[in-house]
Amino acid sequence: MRSVPCVGLIVNDSKEIAVEIAHKIEERLELAGLTVIRAASAGGMVGFANPDQHMRTLGYNACVPKGFDSSMSLAIVLGGDGTVLSAARQTAPVQVPILTINTGHMGFLAEAYLTDLDKVLDQVLAKKWSIETRSSLVVSVFRGEQRRWEALSLNEMALHREPLTSMCHFEIAIGRHAPVDISADGVILSTPTGSTAYALSAGGPVISPDCPVLELAPIAPHSLASRALVFSDQEPVTIFPATPERLMMVVDGSAGCYVWPEDRVLIRRSDHPVRFVRLSDHEFFQVLRNKLGWGLPHVAKPDKQ
Repeated sequence: MRSVPCVGLIVNDSKEIAVEIAHKIEERLELAGLTVIRAASAGGMVGFANPDQHMRTLGYNACVPKGFDSSMSLAIVLGGDGTVLSAARQTAPVQVPILTINTGHMGFLAEAYLTDLDKVLDQVLAKKWSIETRSSLVVSVFRGEQRRWEALSLNEMALHREPLTSMCHFEIAIGRHAPVDISADGVILSTPTGSTAYALSAGGPVISPDCPVLELAPIAPHSLASRALVFSDQEPVTIFPATPERLMMVVDGSAGCYVWPEDRVLIRRSDHPVRFVRLSDHEFFQVLRNKLGWGLPHVAKPDKQ
């Protein structure tokens, strides 16, 4: 056990503003008597496996930074949504809550902004915050019984041909249910958090983050009958590529590998959800309204004079 309360600090070191703010946060927290363990968000960027080299056979626990463990109060994350996705891989296995402070553009996953930094740190030090859990996925690629690649996913797994220009065939088994065949440019398997990301662009529904479900969304399906499907997240999903060429798998837009016809992709709900620090009530519909314009009142155009 730690004798001094400890806070993590995950920083996108490629952003000058994030590095600058990280120094200020570190000084403030240490002045308050906290131990700060800093890590680069790049440690959660699994990247894309080179097909000519060995695959990444490490389990998803390998992304946890040195010094991070379950005794940490929380970890402050500085960056955009990509940094948050990376930080989720770094913290979920050891159940460290993350407080996301946006230094990027959209900031859909952000809890706070730099303009409120002093107020945010006051709340952190006063322990005036709560925790919201979000489900995550373990995405694994197997050949026979050998695991060839694995990563944690907060948003989604997408499997498609490279380049994405022609139709693929997939056999998909969802839990105990009969396998289904889908012909499409690709398929997306998404969490509720990811339903507002790639799956939304592919025509899938928006799912409230407290729903215990997963979403399967075909990309440009070659059938009027192939539409997004929502089902229990207790069901593991296995995808068998039924296309002779290799496919590209992308996880959360920043990790992935090639999938060959003899491989299979296994997606299951992780036992380690991502824990988000909330400084106030997190109203999901308000976030949709502010970030995506959902539910805004219709205003008629004025008549031309």
